[in-house]
Amino acid sequence: MRALVLTGPGRAEVHDVEPPVAVPGQVIVDVERVGVCGTDVELFAGTMSYLSTGRSRYPLRPGHEWCGRVAAIGEGVDGSWLGRRVTGDTMIGCGTCHRCRAGRHHVCADLREIGISGGVPGALAEQLRVPVGALHTLPDTVDETAGALVEPGANALRAVLGAGAGPGGRLLILGTGAIGSLVAQFARARGAEVHMMGRDEEALRLPRRLGVDGAWLRESLPPLPWHAVIDASNAPQLPALALELVEPAGRVVYIGLAGTPSTLDTRDLALKDIVAVGILGGSSGIPGAIAAYADGSVDPRPLVAATVGLGEAAGVLAGNRSAAGPGPKIHIDPRH
Repeated sequence: MRALVLTGPGRAEVHDVEPPVAVPGQVIVDVERVGVCGTDVELFAGTMSYLSTGRSRYPLRPGHEWCGRVAAIGEGVDGSWLGRRVTGDTMIGCGTCHRCRAGRHHVCADLREIGISGGVPGALAEQLRVPVGALHTLPDTVDETAGALVEPGANALRAVLGAGAGPGGRLLILGTGAIGSLVAQFARARGAEVHMMGRDEEALRLPRRLGVDGAWLRESLPPLPWHAVIDASNAPQLPALALELVEPAGRVVYIGLAGTPSTLDTRDLALKDIVAVGILGGSSGIPGAIAAYADGSVDPRPLVAATVGLGEAAGVLAGNRSAAGPGPKIHIDPRH
């Protein structure tokens, strides 16, 4: 089958590889749609921190935002999975440690991540092998585009829940990319007043299309009481700004990751009585994201700027958006 392989920093090619085999407890999925995210770009560029720590290494097959249809099942898998439309969790724990048993498999000491770490091949391929325990069924009301946005949506939902965003609350989101935009939609669906801060006027176009309550540059940001601030950016200076802007006794959520270390003054954290929350992965948010997409309270599809074939994936990772619209997300259809 065809699969995208990262062979080194800045090098990606579509290779013919052996198709996966359904082993006990796992299924084979015919992949229908894959989203490209910042982690994939960092793995391609060689800047992802996992590459320096050894958690990830080349050659590597990326892709962790996906949907498809179960084509084969391994021994011990319920036959009802065959033919089902699915998406899946990126985080694969050992299943036996105290963290996994407590439902925290996303921080398992032996964590492997589909398409990212531990040598687990990703979804930028015609087929993907997945543990059955990581699968989630997609209802008919969630199409391929939305199905491949469940994983980032689940991350965004976890950030919204961590912020306690809801009716009567005012939320400020730092960053207007895919995660920030999904955070805005989930927060609005929960009744919060939602504002977003972007780096320039171009970055504010999508928030305004999404109908947020306010879209601001740093210099125009009004001095409102922000009950919660979510940093969904990759800027190393914004974690400290989030702490500076949030109301005393408010909540700050960190879901964005900068390429270099970020610093903040923990005295501000204590003296303002702030709750700070870090978000890693969307595991527990997947059912809620699917439900919100299915009932229409959140529509992630405006975030997708273009859908291209597998042969164009390397160009997308390199930053080629020549055929793309204004949205932040590019999707790949490995069948083409």
